[in-house]
Amino acid sequence: MKTLIRFGTGLLITLAVVISLFPFYWMLRTSVAPSDEVFFQGISLLPTGIDLSNYARAWDKGGLGQAVFVGIGTTAGILILQLITCIPAAYVLAKVRLRWSGLALAVVLAAVLIPSQVTLIPTFIGINAAGLADSMSGLILPFMTSAFGIFLLRQQMVSIPDALMEAARTDGLGHVRILTKIVVPIAAPGIAAFSVFSVFTHWNDYLWPLLIARSPELRTPPLALAIFQQADVGFDYSALAAGAVIVTAPVVLLFLFAQKRFVQGMSGAEIPG
Repeated sequence: MKTLIRFGTGLLITLAVVISLFPFYWMLRTSVAPSDEVFFQGISLLPTGIDLSNYARAWDKGGLGQAVFVGIGTTAGILILQLITCIPAAYVLAKVRLRWSGLALAVVLAAVLIPSQVTLIPTFIGINAAGLADSMSGLILPFMTSAFGIFLLRQQMVSIPDALMEAARTDGLGHVRILTKIVVPIAAPGIAAFSVFSVFTHWNDYLWPLLIARSPELRTPPLALAIFQQADVGFDYSALAAGAVIVTAPVVLLFLFAQKRFVQGMSGAEIPG
């Protein structure tokens, strides 16, 4: 019976993995297949031929080189600002005893529960009034902090023993040195997990760049891919799939590289013995 249960569990996991990965395989298959195979009759898991010109067409027609550069600059700028603001805020909420800490945490939780679409129009009006529309600053500054990041890192830092904090204060360390020398190294898995989440979110963001980036030079990768879905010039699904592979590859590699830290960060911080 135990063997049968293990076999059934393994079969279900394998089936779930296959179902989850199949869209990525089909994207890769479409990206290397000839264009006339997109609307063929029936289903063929393998293309009849290999046509790498789809990648060249996606790179040139979609301007993916410039879009990837803008995407890297945007996500890196957002991540740096978020780490600068979220880490100290999480430390204060977790380890600094203040009278208003409970209220501040309640505000952070309320901000986490508010959908980003609710604040989209007010944010756009403010950025436009400040003259930052159609600029890198307009793409980055609205996301310079993250309520989710503050809450996630605060949960990581709460698990750090207070005795460790007291010992550091006894040795004469101030809040800045405690944060940089003790708290940040211990909470590194949580910081890595949030970093991966932030990069995924803003690399794939479509709605905000669509509102704020009016110049072709400021197109992010999702906006560049939308060029292949314009009804007036026709749909180029092969080039779209090739562009999707190019855009997806960096974040997939990032996740594979940071997978261990990401899992650790989502499960809890490691406390050294």
